[in-house]
Amino acid sequence: MSREQHIARTFVDLADTLVQDFDDAEFLQQMTVRCTELLDVVGAAVFLEPSGSGPHAAAPHDGGPRLLEVLRGAYGRGPVEGACSTGRTVTTEGSDEAAARWPQFMRQLHAADCTGATAVPLRLRDDTVGSLLLLHTAGRPLHDGDLDLAQALARAATIGLLHARTHHQSRTVTEQLRGALDSRVVVEQAKGLLSARHGISLDDAFALLRHYARSRQLRLSNVARDVIEHQPVPGPVPSRRHTRAPDTP
Repeated sequence: MSREQHIARTFVDLADTLVQDFDDAEFLQQMTVRCTELLDVVGAAVFLEPSGSGPHAAAPHDGGPRLLEVLRGAYGRGPVEGACSTGRTVTTEGSDEAAARWPQFMRQLHAADCTGATAVPLRLRDDTVGSLLLLHTAGRPLHDGDLDLAQALARAATIGLLHARTHHQSRTVTEQLRGALDSRVVVEQAKGLLSARHGISLDDAFALLRHYARSRQLRLSNVARDVIEHQPVPGPVPSRRHTRAPDTP
C-alpha cells in the first residue's frame, strides 16, 4: 500500500464513528498508531480535556516504557497544556523557553532519547476537546508536510469525537422520550383498569396509584405495571372529592 493510499484509508477509518458499537478508546488508539506509521515520530498520544478538569491521556501509543513515562509526565504539562489552553499547535523544538517552562517534562523527554514534542489541538471552530501529542527524535520540528497531515488528522478525530458525542446524546434523548411515552401509556391503562374494577373516576384511579407509589417510594410506572399484571397492591388511599376510593388498586 502506498503512503497516499494509507493516508486515504486512515481518513476513511476516522470518519466511521456513527456506528452502533462505536468505541472512542479504540478510535483514538487507532489514530495514535496511524500517526506513528505516517509521520516522522516515535510516539503519540491523544489527551482529552473534559470540562472542569485538566487533560488526561485517553489513548497512548505503546512505544515502550520510556516513552510511556514521557506521556504520563505530559498530563497538564508541556505542550499538551499549551495546545489545550490556546487552541494552537505548540512545539518544544527551537524554543529556548521550553526547558525553563517545562523542566520536568523536558528531562523526561530527553531521558527517552527524544529531541522534541509537538502538541496539535483537537479543535473545531471554538471547541477544543484535547490535543494530539507527537514525540520526535529528528532534532528539528516536524517538517511542514507532516505537520499539515498531523493537523488534518487531529481535525478529523475532533469531528469524529463530536459527531459520536452528538449521536450518543441524541440517542439518549430519544430513548428517554420513548421511555416516558411508554410509561404514560402504562399509567393510562392502569387508570382505566382501576376505574372499571372499582367503579371510580379516572381522577380517583390516578390518585390511588400516585398515593400508593409515593407512600412506598416506588415509581408510578412500576405500580401501574403491577396493576395491569393483576398483582395486588394493598395500601391506604386518600379520599378525593366525595368519592371514597377502595383500599387496594
